[in-house]
Formats: sequence, structure tokens, C-alpha cells
Amino acid sequence: MADIVLPDFLQDETEEQIMARMIARLPPDLDVSEGSYLWDALAPVAAEVVQMKMEAREILKRAFIQYSYGAYVDARAADRGVTRKPAVKAVGQVRVTGTPATVIPAGTRFSTTADLATGTPAIEFASTAQASIEAGGTVLVNIEAVEPGTDGNVQAGAINQLMVPIAGVTAVTNPEATSGGAPEESDEALIARYLEQVQRPPDTGNKNDYIRWAKEVVGVGDAICIPLWNGPGTVKVVIVDSTGAPANSALVQQVQDYISPAPGMGEGRAPIGASVTVMAPTTVAIDVTATLAYAAGYDPAAVRANVEAAIDTLIKGLKIGEDVRYAAIANTIFDTPGVADYSGLLVNGGTSNVVVADDAKAVKGTVTLA
Repeated sequence: MADIVLPDFLQDETEEQIMARMIARLPPDLDVSEGSYLWDALAPVAAEVVQMKMEAREILKRAFIQYSYGAYVDARAADRGVTRKPAVKAVGQVRVTGTPATVIPAGTRFSTTADLATGTPAIEFASTAQASIEAGGTVLVNIEAVEPGTDGNVQAGAINQLMVPIAGVTAVTNPEATSGGAPEESDEALIARYLEQVQRPPDTGNKNDYIRWAKEVVGVGDAICIPLWNGPGTVKVVIVDSTGAPANSALVQQVQDYISPAPGMGEGRAPIGASVTVMAPTTVAIDVTATLAYAAGYDPAAVRANVEAAIDTLIKGLKIGEDVRYAAIANTIFDTPGVADYSGLLVNGGTSNVVVADDAKAVKGTVTLA
């Protein structure tokens, strides 16, 4: 975004320029040499004028939300009823193994394993309801991260510890990745939602309305609307979470309840007669294979890990229905520090772009690097 164009009286000026203007207004027969009484009296004034002009420029910028930040963005957005979305805790399940009938109290703490070598701390989770190990020796326990944010989105099998031992419990693990954890909405995202409402004001249930309604729900990162997808009066809303990953079932249900808890009844945001279906996008796994040439002084294993992380970030940043460009994958690999060159790059087995359907989302599949 280009910086705001400032009026002439707020343009940058040095103390020397301001001093010269003030001195020019004085009678010519007065001593205005450096160190004179008048010089010493005017110098602090010039310094204060410079400071005041700097502060006035910042005040002017705060009047325009595109150039604002922090609490000033919140205050401006509040004029339109747009509020910053808070951080969200990741949710999931752990499988607890042990003696049947062993009770797992609500609030039981589980965690991942801390990595002392990298300084990665353990991520803690708490059960949200009491459960008991079933006759088969296991039970699935619903959990949420203790702290909100993306750190709580951990891979399957990462949660493997009970913070306080429970007699009768022999093992814990999460069979699937936890999801839904999101940071507090950034200034940029809040400004984008505010401008979307200002520039595309509420209508009578058009496509923009459904997209805006979906984004109003905490945890939603992006959404698309497909009208008439299953006949007259039907609307499909497809959502991803704030990390760009397909929304989990809990988030999908939250958006469904917010927009249209009862089909066609007009009890949510949707107008009467609209049959709304909210869902996560179907996924298109993107498999990448390449042979890397490593720059001197870099650890190949670390470089491979960084390349895979960069590919994951690239793919998560793609919008719903956005194709995966072969060149974008290639550039991402080459731009990773430690990669001197690469060869044999295949994306889903080929060297062309991967086409993604309008209601689908690309996700990282298997990344094989040599």
C-alpha cells in the first residue's frame, strides 16, 4: 500500500529549515548568530515544531484505517460493528488406553513432548468433559489446547503424555491432528474485513453477504459462496480456518448455526427461503518430489525440513479453488536458504499446474526430497 500523501504543511522539515524561516522574520539588525540569546531562544521552538509535525502526521494517518494500527483500528472498525476476532484454542481428541472403568476427569492435562535440543516447549491440552475407559480398554477423550493460537495445531501422534499420572492409564495418543487453533486477528485481516463491509455494504443475501457472514465467525480465515448449487434457493458456503487449512467439523457447525441454523427459516443471518449448507472444501493433496543440491555449510536435513515447511506455507496460503502453480513450487524450493539448485521436480507426478475445483482446497501431501 502506498503511503498517504501529506499536505504541504506536514511535509518533513529539519530544525535548521524551521530556524531559518523564523530568523528570516526577525529584523536584520538583531544578533541571531549561533549561541546568541535569540538563537538559544528559538532553537528549542524549532525542535518542538519538528516533533509536533511528526505527531500530527501520525494523527492524520490514524484517521484512515488503511494506515492505522492496534487499538486505533479496533476503534475505527467498531463504528461499523466489526470487532477483532480473538485467538482460538485448537481442539481434537486423544485416545486413552488402560484399565476399563478408569475415570478420566474433566480438565485432565495431556501434552506433547518438549524438544530440549531445539528449545521447543511441550504443548498442553485439557479434556473438556469427564470420560471413562471402555470395556475394550480405550476411550476417545475430547480435548482443547490450554493456550489459544496455532501452536495447538499438532500432528497426529504428537500428544503422548499425561501431565499428572492417573492409576489405570497406560498410554495416550492423538489419532488425528488437532486443529482450529488460531492467533488473534491481525490488523491487516481486521482492516480487510472492515473495508469489505464498507466497500460491499450489506444487501439482501447476495454472494458477498454470505462470504462476509462466514468471515465474522471466530476461526474462519476465508470463504466462498456457490449459489444455486443444488437447485433453486440453495446456497453452499465453503470455509477454511485462519491457517488456510480446511475447517474442522466444529467450526463448520459454528458457521452453519450463525448463518442458517434451520434451512429456509431465516433464523440466522440468511434470509427466509434460503437453504444454506456450510462445509469444508474437499482437499487436493499436493505431492512434491525433487532432488536438491545443497549450498556449502548447510545441514541437508535442516534444509529439507525448511523446504517442506515452505511448501506447506505456500499451499496453505492458496485460496479455495486456487490452482497450484508448478512454477510457484519451484520458486519456493529455490528460494529456501541452503538450496543451491534442484532437479527432477514433480508436482503430483508431473511438471504442469495442478487444477483445483472451485469448492476444493489444495493441501500438502507427501514431500519427498533427496
